[in-house]
Amino acid sequence: SAPSGGGKTTLANMLIKDFPNIVLSVSSTTRAPRGQEKNGVDYHFLSVEEFKSKINQGGFAEWAQVHGNYYGTEIGTIRDAFARGQSVLALVDVSGADKLRQSFPEDIFTIFISPPDLATLEKRLRARGTDSDETIRLRLSNAKKEIEEAQRFDKVITNDDLSRAYWELRELIRSQ
Repeated sequence: SAPSGGGKTTLANMLIKDFPNIVLSVSSTTRAPRGQEKNGVDYHFLSVEEFKSKINQGGFAEWAQVHGNYYGTEIGTIRDAFARGQSVLALVDVSGADKLRQSFPEDIFTIFISPPDLATLEKRLRARGTDSDETIRLRLSNAKKEIEEAQRFDKVITNDDLSRAYWELRELIRSQ
């Protein structure tokens, strides 16, 4: 988990290349694609109606409404990977991590990727060039709350330098 702009997707993509037995869970969302994002690769882009239908069918291990959109991790993805003897890397918010702890208490290790500070996080969000000022303000407000919850995770990694943060993450995964 990490605040929006914390680097979790970048670090996750690096990790997947080094650990072939880890499956990246592709989250579902009701938000619109950004930039070059592709359906089924970056996210499963669903309508609000489709998402709510999956909720009602028990199709998510965790889900939440964040930044005005729904996000969720499909339970089938996790169960299928476990059945194949693989580990699952799920990119979730703080509440999603809580729900996954409840769903898979024996099988979860949580990592929080923290930005060095909110000013750096704001620069990263603005550099994306994909969000309005209002959205960035909302993401920063949520980031403050998420950072306050970081101590509840098994490990916190500060992403102040991508190479160093990745090295720490990689070594942590090797030890697990």
